Amino acid sequence: MSPASTGASTVVGAVPSVSASDSRTASAPDSRMAPGGPGYRRMSLALFLAGVATFALLYSTQALLPLISGEFGVAAGEASWTVAAATGGLALCVLPMSALSERFGRRTVMTASLAVAVSVGMLVPFAPSIGALVVLRAVQGAALAGLPASATAYLAEEVRPRALVTAIGLFVAGNSIGGMSGRVITGWVAQEWGWRVAVAVIGAIAVGCAVAFRLLLPAPRHFTAGSLRPRVLARSVRDHLSDPLLRRLYAIGALFMTVFGGVYTVIGYRLTQEPFGLPQGIVGSIFLVYLVGTVSASTAGRLVGRLGRRGALYLAAGTTASGLLLSLADSLPLVLLGLVLITAGFFAGHAVASSAVSKTATEGRAQAAALYQSAYYVGSSTGSTVGAMAFHAGGWAGTVGVGVLAVLGVVTITVLGSRAARVAVRREPAVAH
Repeated sequence: MSPASTGASTVVGAVPSVSASDSRTASAPDSRMAPGGPGYRRMSLALFLAGVATFALLYSTQALLPLISGEFGVAAGEASWTVAAATGGLALCVLPMSALSERFGRRTVMTASLAVAVSVGMLVPFAPSIGALVVLRAVQGAALAGLPASATAYLAEEVRPRALVTAIGLFVAGNSIGGMSGRVITGWVAQEWGWRVAVAVIGAIAVGCAVAFRLLLPAPRHFTAGSLRPRVLARSVRDHLSDPLLRRLYAIGALFMTVFGGVYTVIGYRLTQEPFGLPQGIVGSIFLVYLVGTVSASTAGRLVGRLGRRGALYLAAGTTASGLLLSLADSLPLVLLGLVLITAGFFAGHAVASSAVSKTATEGRAQAAALYQSAYYVGSSTGSTVGAMAFHAGGWAGTVGVGVLAVLGVVTITVLGSRAARVAVRREPAVAH
Protein backbone atom coordinates (compact mmCIF):
# COMPACT_ATOMS: atom_id res chain seq x y z
CA MET A 1 0.00 0.00 0.00
CA SER A 2 1.54 3.23 -1.05
CA PRO A 3 1.27 6.35 1.01
CA ALA A 4 -0.40 9.45 -0.33
CA SER A 5 1.11 10.28 -3.68
CA THR A 6 1.06 14.04 -3.29
CA GLY A 7 3.86 16.04 -1.79
CA ALA A 8 7.57 15.48 -1.42
CA SER A 9 9.21 12.79 0.61
CA THR A 10 9.88 13.87 4.18
CA VAL A 11 12.77 12.85 6.40
CA VAL A 12 11.53 12.03 9.89
CA GLY A 13 13.91 11.42 12.74
CA ALA A 14 17.35 10.02 12.09
CA VAL A 15 16.30 7.43 9.53
CA PRO A 16 15.67 8.44 5.91
CA SER A 17 12.11 7.93 4.67
CA VAL A 18 11.64 4.88 2.47
CA SER A 19 8.75 4.86 0.06
CA ALA A 20 6.27 2.03 0.24
CA SER A 21 6.82 1.20 -3.41
CA ASP A 22 10.58 0.87 -2.85
CA SER A 23 9.99 -1.43 0.12
CA ARG A 24 7.98 -3.79 -2.04
CA THR A 25 10.54 -4.25 -4.77
CA ALA A 26 11.98 -7.69 -5.10
CA SER A 27 15.56 -6.46 -4.65
CA ALA A 28 15.00 -4.72 -1.28
CA PRO A 29 13.87 -6.29 1.99
CA ASP A 30 10.67 -5.05 3.58
CA SER A 31 11.82 -2.65 6.30
CA ARG A 32 8.39 -2.27 7.88
CA MET A 33 7.71 -3.59 11.37
CA ALA A 34 6.53 -7.13 12.02
CA PRO A 35 5.87 -9.20 15.16
CA GLY A 36 9.19 -10.04 16.82
CA GLY A 37 11.03 -7.37 14.84
CA PRO A 38 12.66 -4.13 16.04
CA GLY A 39 10.27 -1.55 17.37
CA TYR A 40 7.13 -3.68 17.05
CA ARG A 41 6.59 -4.18 20.77
CA ARG A 42 7.18 -0.49 21.54
CA MET A 43 4.80 0.51 18.77
CA SER A 44 2.14 -1.95 19.92
CA LEU A 45 2.34 -0.79 23.53
CA ALA A 46 2.33 2.89 22.56
CA LEU A 47 -0.79 2.58 20.41
CA PHE A 48 -2.42 0.30 22.96
CA LEU A 49 -1.99 3.07 25.56
CA ALA A 50 -3.27 5.66 23.09
CA GLY A 51 -6.36 3.49 22.63
CA VAL A 52 -6.79 3.23 26.39
CA ALA A 53 -6.62 7.01 26.82
CA THR A 54 -8.95 7.68 23.88
CA PHE A 55 -11.81 5.44 24.98
CA ALA A 56 -11.39 6.21 28.69
CA LEU A 57 -11.77 9.92 28.00
CA LEU A 58 -14.35 9.63 25.25
CA TYR A 59 -16.79 7.58 27.34
CA SER A 60 -15.83 8.83 30.81
CA THR A 61 -19.38 10.01 31.58
CA GLN A 62 -21.27 7.02 30.16
CA ALA A 63 -21.37 4.91 33.32
CA LEU A 64 -22.16 8.04 35.36
CA LEU A 65 -25.28 9.16 33.51
CA PRO A 66 -27.74 8.30 36.32
CA LEU A 67 -25.67 10.43 38.74
CA ILE A 68 -25.39 13.29 36.24
CA SER A 69 -29.15 13.13 35.66
CA GLY A 70 -29.69 13.34 39.42
CA GLU A 71 -27.37 16.29 40.04
CA PHE A 72 -28.60 18.44 37.16
CA GLY A 73 -32.21 17.26 37.23
CA VAL A 74 -32.32 16.08 33.62
CA ALA A 75 -33.73 12.97 31.91
CA ALA A 76 -31.72 10.16 30.33
CA GLY A 77 -32.00 11.68 26.84
CA GLU A 78 -30.50 15.00 27.97
CA ALA A 79 -27.75 13.40 30.04
CA SER A 80 -26.81 11.17 27.10
CA TRP A 81 -25.62 14.27 25.26
CA THR A 82 -22.51 14.24 27.46
CA VAL A 83 -21.58 11.11 25.51
CA ALA A 84 -23.08 12.04 22.15
CA ALA A 85 -21.39 15.47 22.12
CA ALA A 86 -17.96 13.89 22.58
CA THR A 87 -18.43 11.28 19.88
CA GLY A 88 -20.13 13.82 17.62
CA GLY A 89 -17.22 16.25 18.01
CA LEU A 90 -14.85 13.47 17.07
CA ALA A 91 -16.94 12.50 14.05
CA LEU A 92 -16.98 16.09 12.76
CA CYS A 93 -13.26 16.72 13.23
CA VAL A 94 -11.68 13.40 12.32
CA LEU A 95 -11.45 14.22 8.59
CA PRO A 96 -9.77 17.64 9.04
CA MET A 97 -7.40 16.13 11.61
CA SER A 98 -6.52 13.33 9.20
CA ALA A 99 -5.60 15.99 6.63
CA LEU A 100 -3.24 17.56 9.15
CA SER A 101 -1.67 14.16 9.76
CA GLU A 102 -1.05 13.78 6.01
CA ARG A 103 0.91 17.03 6.06
CA PHE A 104 2.58 17.14 9.47
CA GLY A 105 2.90 13.44 10.32
CA ARG A 106 0.92 10.83 12.20
CA ARG A 107 2.93 10.93 15.41
CA THR A 108 2.84 14.73 15.65
CA VAL A 109 -0.94 14.91 15.26
CA MET A 110 -1.60 12.03 17.66
CA THR A 111 0.61 13.64 20.31
CA ALA A 112 -1.07 17.05 19.95
CA SER A 113 -4.53 15.48 20.06
CA LEU A 114 -3.84 13.64 23.29
CA ALA A 115 -2.26 16.73 24.87
CA VAL A 116 -5.34 18.90 24.20
CA ALA A 117 -7.81 16.16 25.19
CA VAL A 118 -6.19 15.50 28.56
CA SER A 119 -6.00 19.24 29.23
CA VAL A 120 -9.73 19.61 28.64
CA GLY A 121 -10.24 16.50 30.79
CA MET A 122 -8.86 18.44 33.74
CA LEU A 123 -11.65 21.04 33.30
CA VAL A 124 -14.58 18.59 32.95
CA PRO A 125 -14.95 17.93 36.73
CA PHE A 126 -15.62 21.64 37.31
CA ALA A 127 -18.50 22.00 34.82
CA PRO A 128 -21.15 24.20 36.54
CA SER A 129 -24.13 23.04 34.43
CA ILE A 130 -25.25 20.33 32.05
CA GLY A 131 -24.78 22.77 29.15
CA ALA A 132 -21.19 23.55 30.12
CA LEU A 133 -20.47 19.85 30.57
CA VAL A 134 -21.80 19.06 27.09
CA VAL A 135 -19.67 21.84 25.54
CA LEU A 136 -16.50 20.65 27.27
CA ARG A 137 -17.17 17.09 26.17
CA ALA A 138 -17.68 18.24 22.57
CA VAL A 139 -14.31 20.03 22.64
CA GLN A 140 -12.69 16.96 24.15
CA GLY A 141 -14.12 14.71 21.45
CA ALA A 142 -12.93 17.11 18.72
CA ALA A 143 -9.43 17.04 20.21
CA LEU A 144 -9.37 13.25 20.27
CA ALA A 145 -10.22 13.15 16.55
CA GLY A 146 -6.54 13.11 15.64
CA LEU A 147 -6.00 9.68 17.21
CA PRO A 148 -8.13 7.12 15.35
CA ALA A 149 -7.44 8.00 11.71
CA SER A 150 -3.79 8.83 12.33
CA ALA A 151 -3.20 5.60 14.22
CA THR A 152 -4.57 3.32 11.51
CA ALA A 153 -2.72 5.28 8.81
CA TYR A 154 0.51 4.98 10.83
CA LEU A 155 0.03 1.23 11.11
CA ALA A 156 -0.76 0.84 7.41
CA GLU A 157 2.51 2.59 6.54
CA GLU A 158 4.81 1.16 9.21
CA VAL A 159 3.60 -2.45 9.63
CA ARG A 160 3.86 -5.26 7.09
CA PRO A 161 0.54 -6.13 5.41
CA ARG A 162 0.30 -9.63 6.87
CA ALA A 163 0.54 -8.23 10.39
CA LEU A 164 -1.81 -5.29 9.81
CA VAL A 165 -5.07 -6.87 11.04
CA THR A 166 -3.34 -8.08 14.20
CA ALA A 167 -1.73 -4.67 14.82
CA ILE A 168 -5.02 -2.80 14.36
CA GLY A 169 -6.70 -5.42 16.53
CA LEU A 170 -4.26 -4.57 19.34
CA PHE A 171 -5.11 -0.87 18.97
CA VAL A 172 -8.83 -1.70 19.11
CA ALA A 173 -8.07 -3.91 22.14
CA GLY A 174 -6.61 -0.82 23.80
CA ASN A 175 -9.90 0.92 23.05
CA SER A 176 -11.76 -1.86 24.84
CA ILE A 177 -9.44 -1.74 27.86
CA GLY A 178 -9.84 2.04 28.04
CA GLY A 179 -13.59 1.81 27.78
CA MET A 180 -13.74 -0.91 30.41
CA SER A 181 -11.32 0.58 32.93
CA GLY A 182 -12.81 4.04 32.59
CA ARG A 183 -16.30 2.80 33.35
CA VAL A 184 -15.28 0.43 36.15
CA ILE A 185 -13.09 3.02 37.87
CA THR A 186 -15.65 5.81 37.55
CA GLY A 187 -18.38 3.53 38.91
CA TRP A 188 -16.58 2.75 42.16
CA VAL A 189 -15.03 6.19 42.63
CA ALA A 190 -18.36 7.90 41.99
CA GLN A 191 -20.11 5.68 44.53
CA GLU A 192 -17.80 7.04 47.23
CA TRP A 193 -16.94 10.58 46.10
CA GLY A 194 -19.29 11.54 43.27
CA TRP A 195 -19.04 11.74 39.49
CA ARG A 196 -16.79 14.81 39.46
CA VAL A 197 -13.97 13.08 41.30
CA ALA A 198 -14.49 10.04 39.09
CA VAL A 199 -13.90 11.92 35.83
CA ALA A 200 -10.89 13.69 37.41
CA VAL A 201 -9.32 10.30 38.12
CA ILE A 202 -9.85 9.25 34.50
CA GLY A 203 -8.20 12.46 33.36
CA ALA A 204 -5.14 11.73 35.48
CA ILE A 205 -4.87 8.18 34.07
CA ALA A 206 -5.11 9.58 30.54
CA VAL A 207 -2.23 11.98 31.25
CA GLY A 208 -0.01 9.02 32.17
CA CYS A 209 -1.02 7.13 29.02
CA ALA A 210 -0.32 10.18 26.85
CA VAL A 211 3.18 10.66 28.24
CA ALA A 212 4.04 6.98 27.85
CA PHE A 213 2.66 6.96 24.29
CA ARG A 214 4.93 9.82 23.21
CA LEU A 215 8.00 8.22 24.77
CA LEU A 216 7.38 4.76 23.28
CA LEU A 217 6.10 5.31 19.73
CA PRO A 218 8.89 4.83 17.15
CA ALA A 219 9.48 7.63 14.67
CA PRO A 220 7.81 6.90 11.33
CA ARG A 221 10.11 5.69 8.56
CA HIS A 222 7.66 5.36 5.66
CA PHE A 223 5.63 8.56 5.93
CA THR A 224 5.38 10.74 2.81
CA ALA A 225 3.99 14.23 3.39
CA GLY A 226 0.79 15.05 1.55
CA SER A 227 -0.89 18.30 0.62
CA LEU A 228 -3.24 20.52 2.62
CA ARG A 229 -4.75 21.99 -0.54
CA PRO A 230 -8.56 21.68 -0.37
CA ARG A 231 -8.73 20.44 -3.97
CA VAL A 232 -6.36 17.57 -3.22
CA LEU A 233 -8.24 16.62 -0.06
CA ALA A 234 -11.62 16.83 -1.80
CA ARG A 235 -10.37 14.55 -4.57
CA SER A 236 -9.09 12.03 -2.03
CA VAL A 237 -12.42 12.01 -0.17
CA ARG A 238 -14.36 11.74 -3.43
CA ASP A 239 -12.24 8.81 -4.57
CA HIS A 240 -12.83 6.94 -1.30
CA LEU A 241 -16.57 7.59 -1.30
CA SER A 242 -16.83 6.40 -4.90
CA ASP A 243 -15.42 2.99 -3.91
CA PRO A 244 -18.40 0.65 -3.24
CA LEU A 245 -16.40 -1.55 -0.87
CA LEU A 246 -15.30 1.39 1.26
CA ARG A 247 -18.85 2.73 1.39
CA ARG A 248 -20.07 -0.63 2.66
CA LEU A 249 -17.34 -0.78 5.28
CA TYR A 250 -18.17 2.74 6.49
CA ALA A 251 -21.84 1.82 6.85
CA ILE A 252 -20.99 -1.42 8.68
CA GLY A 253 -18.80 0.46 11.19
CA ALA A 254 -21.58 3.00 11.82
CA LEU A 255 -24.22 0.31 12.34
CA PHE A 256 -22.11 -1.78 14.70
CA MET A 257 -21.39 1.33 16.77
CA THR A 258 -25.08 2.28 16.81
CA VAL A 259 -25.75 -0.98 18.66
CA PHE A 260 -22.85 -0.55 21.04
CA GLY A 261 -23.48 3.13 21.78
CA GLY A 262 -27.14 2.55 22.52
CA VAL A 263 -26.64 -0.48 24.75
CA TYR A 264 -23.87 0.95 26.91
CA THR A 265 -25.46 4.39 27.24
CA VAL A 266 -28.69 2.93 28.61
CA ILE A 267 -27.51 -0.16 30.53
CA GLY A 268 -26.67 1.89 33.63
CA TYR A 269 -30.24 3.15 33.87
CA ARG A 270 -31.65 -0.33 33.42
CA LEU A 271 -29.46 -1.97 36.06
CA THR A 272 -30.03 0.73 38.69
CA GLN A 273 -33.80 0.33 38.29
CA GLU A 274 -36.04 -2.59 39.26
CA PRO A 275 -35.93 -5.57 39.09
CA PHE A 276 -32.16 -5.25 39.54
CA GLY A 277 -31.60 -2.13 41.70
CA LEU A 278 -27.79 -2.40 41.60
CA PRO A 279 -25.56 0.25 43.27
CA GLN A 280 -23.35 2.48 41.10
CA GLY A 281 -20.14 0.60 41.90
CA ILE A 282 -21.58 -2.73 40.80
CA VAL A 283 -23.03 -1.15 37.65
CA GLY A 284 -19.58 0.20 36.80
CA SER A 285 -18.09 -3.26 37.27
CA ILE A 286 -20.48 -4.61 34.62
CA PHE A 287 -18.13 -3.04 32.10
CA LEU A 288 -15.53 -5.69 32.91
CA VAL A 289 -17.16 -7.54 30.02
CA TYR A 290 -15.03 -5.25 27.84
CA LEU A 291 -12.27 -7.80 28.44
CA VAL A 292 -14.18 -10.03 26.05
CA GLY A 293 -13.89 -7.28 23.45
CA THR A 294 -10.14 -7.14 24.02
CA VAL A 295 -9.87 -10.82 23.16
CA SER A 296 -12.23 -10.74 20.17
CA ALA A 297 -10.54 -7.66 18.66
CA SER A 298 -7.01 -9.03 19.05
CA THR A 299 -8.00 -12.34 17.43
CA ALA A 300 -9.82 -10.75 14.49
CA GLY A 301 -6.90 -11.49 12.18
CA ARG A 302 -7.17 -15.24 12.78
CA LEU A 303 -10.94 -15.05 12.37
CA VAL A 304 -10.57 -13.44 8.94
CA GLY A 305 -7.94 -16.04 8.01
CA ARG A 306 -10.38 -18.87 8.72
CA LEU A 307 -13.72 -17.43 7.56
CA GLY A 308 -12.79 -14.61 5.23
CA ARG A 309 -13.84 -11.00 5.80
CA ARG A 310 -17.52 -11.51 5.03
CA GLY A 311 -17.71 -14.72 7.05
CA ALA A 312 -16.17 -12.92 10.04
CA LEU A 313 -18.73 -10.10 9.68
CA TYR A 314 -21.62 -12.57 9.58
CA LEU A 315 -20.32 -14.23 12.74
CA ALA A 316 -19.88 -10.86 14.49
CA ALA A 317 -23.40 -9.76 13.53
CA GLY A 318 -24.96 -13.04 14.65
CA THR A 319 -23.13 -12.89 17.96
CA THR A 320 -24.28 -9.32 18.56
CA ALA A 321 -27.90 -10.11 17.71
CA SER A 322 -27.91 -13.13 20.03
CA GLY A 323 -26.66 -10.94 22.86
CA LEU A 324 -29.33 -8.32 22.26
CA LEU A 325 -32.11 -10.90 22.46
CA LEU A 326 -30.67 -12.54 25.59
CA SER A 327 -30.46 -9.17 27.35
CA LEU A 328 -34.26 -8.85 27.25
CA ALA A 329 -34.56 -11.35 30.12
CA ASP A 330 -35.20 -10.08 33.66
CA SER A 331 -32.42 -12.36 34.88
CA LEU A 332 -29.10 -10.72 35.76
CA PRO A 333 -26.96 -13.71 34.59
CA LEU A 334 -28.72 -13.69 31.21
CA VAL A 335 -28.33 -9.93 30.88
CA LEU A 336 -24.61 -10.28 31.61
CA LEU A 337 -24.27 -13.09 29.08
CA GLY A 338 -26.07 -10.90 26.56
CA LEU A 339 -23.61 -8.06 27.20
CA VAL A 340 -20.70 -10.47 26.74
CA LEU A 341 -22.02 -11.54 23.33
CA ILE A 342 -22.80 -7.96 22.25
CA THR A 343 -19.30 -6.84 23.24
CA ALA A 344 -17.53 -9.75 21.55
CA GLY A 345 -19.51 -9.32 18.34
CA PHE A 346 -19.05 -5.57 18.22
CA PHE A 347 -15.30 -5.49 18.74
CA ALA A 348 -14.71 -8.34 16.28
CA GLY A 349 -16.84 -6.62 13.64
CA HIS A 350 -15.15 -3.26 14.23
CA ALA A 351 -11.62 -4.72 13.98
CA VAL A 352 -12.50 -6.58 10.76
CA ALA A 353 -14.13 -3.58 9.09
CA SER A 354 -11.50 -1.02 10.11
CA SER A 355 -8.59 -3.21 9.01
CA ALA A 356 -10.35 -3.85 5.67
CA VAL A 357 -10.49 -0.08 5.12
CA SER A 358 -6.73 0.21 5.67
CA LYS A 359 -6.06 -2.64 3.25
CA THR A 360 -8.44 -1.34 0.58
CA ALA A 361 -7.17 2.26 0.44
CA THR A 362 -3.92 2.50 -1.52
CA GLU A 363 -3.61 6.29 -1.34
CA GLY A 364 -4.82 8.90 1.13
CA ARG A 365 -4.96 6.32 3.91
CA ALA A 366 -5.59 8.90 6.60
CA GLN A 367 -8.64 10.21 4.75
CA ALA A 368 -9.94 6.68 4.15
CA ALA A 369 -9.53 5.83 7.81
CA ALA A 370 -10.97 9.20 8.84
CA LEU A 371 -14.13 8.59 6.84
CA TYR A 372 -14.51 5.24 8.57
CA GLN A 373 -13.96 6.81 11.98
CA SER A 374 -16.39 9.62 11.17
CA ALA A 375 -19.09 7.11 10.21
CA TYR A 376 -18.22 5.01 13.26
CA TYR A 377 -18.63 7.87 15.72
CA VAL A 378 -21.74 9.19 13.99
CA GLY A 379 -23.06 5.71 14.74
CA SER A 380 -22.00 6.12 18.37
CA SER A 381 -23.74 9.49 18.70
CA THR A 382 -26.83 8.15 16.98
CA GLY A 383 -26.90 5.03 19.14
CA SER A 384 -26.43 7.01 22.36
CA THR A 385 -29.21 9.47 21.57
CA VAL A 386 -31.71 7.20 19.82
CA GLY A 387 -31.07 4.35 22.26
CA ALA A 388 -31.80 6.66 25.20
CA MET A 389 -34.94 8.01 23.53
CA ALA A 390 -36.12 4.47 22.77
CA PHE A 391 -35.50 3.51 26.41
CA HIS A 392 -37.54 6.49 27.60
CA ALA A 393 -40.38 5.54 25.24
CA GLY A 394 -40.39 1.74 25.47
CA GLY A 395 -37.94 0.62 28.13
CA TRP A 396 -35.06 -1.75 27.47
CA ALA A 397 -37.04 -3.49 24.71
CA GLY A 398 -37.01 -0.21 22.78
CA THR A 399 -33.22 0.03 22.98
CA VAL A 400 -32.87 -3.60 21.90
CA GLY A 401 -35.20 -2.93 18.96
CA VAL A 402 -32.89 -0.16 17.74
CA GLY A 403 -29.92 -2.52 18.06
CA VAL A 404 -31.59 -5.37 16.16
CA LEU A 405 -32.44 -3.05 13.27
CA ALA A 406 -28.81 -1.94 13.10
CA VAL A 407 -27.57 -5.56 13.05
CA LEU A 408 -30.01 -6.38 10.25
CA GLY A 409 -28.45 -3.48 8.37
CA VAL A 410 -24.97 -5.01 8.80
CA VAL A 411 -26.19 -8.37 7.47
CA THR A 412 -27.97 -6.78 4.51
CA ILE A 413 -24.91 -4.76 3.50
CA THR A 414 -22.66 -7.82 3.79
CA VAL A 415 -25.03 -9.90 1.65
CA LEU A 416 -25.05 -7.17 -1.00
CA GLY A 417 -21.25 -7.11 -0.87
CA SER A 418 -21.10 -10.86 -1.41
CA ARG A 419 -23.36 -10.58 -4.44
CA ALA A 420 -21.28 -7.75 -5.88
CA ALA A 421 -18.12 -9.82 -5.43
CA ARG A 422 -19.66 -12.80 -7.27
CA VAL A 423 -20.76 -10.56 -10.14
CA ALA A 424 -17.25 -9.11 -10.39
CA VAL A 425 -15.70 -12.59 -10.50
CA ARG A 426 -18.07 -13.66 -13.31
CA ARG A 427 -17.19 -10.56 -15.31
CA GLU A 428 -13.41 -11.02 -15.05
CA PRO A 429 -13.11 -13.97 -17.47
CA ALA A 430 -15.24 -12.14 -20.05
CA VAL A 431 -13.08 -9.03 -19.79
CA ALA A 432 -9.86 -11.09 -20.03
CA HIS A 433 -11.22 -12.94 -23.12
